[in-house]
Amino acid sequence: MSEHRRFKPGNGKKVGIIGAPLGFGAGIIGSDLGTSALRNTEIRGMRILEHLETLGYEVNDHGDAEISVPARVAPENENPRYFEEFYRSSISISNAVIAVLESGEIPVILGGDHSIAAGSFSGISKFFRDKDEEVGLIWFDAHADMNTPETSPSGNTHGMPLSTILGMGDEKLVGLGGFSPKVKREFVAHVGARDLDFGEKELIYSMGLRDQFFTMSDIDRFGMRRCVEGAIEIASRAPGGFAVTFDVDAIDPRFAPGSGTLVRGGITYREAHLALETIHETGQMRSFEIVEVNPILDEGNVTAMLACELILSAFGNVVL
Repeated sequence: MSEHRRFKPGNGKKVGIIGAPLGFGAGIIGSDLGTSALRNTEIRGMRILEHLETLGYEVNDHGDAEISVPARVAPENENPRYFEEFYRSSISISNAVIAVLESGEIPVILGGDHSIAAGSFSGISKFFRDKDEEVGLIWFDAHADMNTPETSPSGNTHGMPLSTILGMGDEKLVGLGGFSPKVKREFVAHVGARDLDFGEKELIYSMGLRDQFFTMSDIDRFGMRRCVEGAIEIASRAPGGFAVTFDVDAIDPRFAPGSGTLVRGGITYREAHLALETIHETGQMRSFEIVEVNPILDEGNVTAMLACELILSAFGNVVL
């Protein structure tokens, strides 16, 4: 292995950063500030863009997708909450991601809450669909994110994006981009689940997805390496590679306290890095998204720093 290849895994590849500062899909304010926090956090005196350049990538920051921030307070019985604002924002996010892909760049999408995935993955899927290619999806999260308006106890859209991508929910949103589902169910893998609603469990079993969910119990039994390799095997069934979306609440709150939906007993610091290092080794990752960093809830910026470190692991940064 050449010195250049070892220390410059980017080897001239292009990366496009796009922000999606949407926070109203969550029940707690502050995740919309995560986009700025991720851009501005410094690790060893450098920000994420500079670190990616150090890894050998050509990096462009395309700014933020336009978000239709609600100018109202949603009534308690509105489900999904702020739907029209969310739908318009999802179109904007989708178009922004498509533009990055059309520039020949690998998107790095900075959230925002996890509802942004309905728009971001719609854009990814449409781009590859227009090239007659299909992509898979690896979803890291403490939650399934598979509620629908009928099963959601809160109406918050950040609990619904995976079901939306799979073709369930409001017809208008599900049909974003003119097609549905955005990914075949056999190409989807979920890693890190430990807090699921009853309706989500029913849906997972009825769709035959249980073996594609690598829960924390599975990780305890078999180890992260085996579980993430299983996730890669599933997502790699798609001939066009796969996208990765990473909710920081997949990580145990000891290491990532700055998120709005914390659940004890999550992925450790090293397990998270191992998972993304393993994914990078495949060479099949077509986009990377990180969400749910909430600076208001963070402690000493440790969650934002970890999120930036995870981006670097996904793009080839290793110890040696």
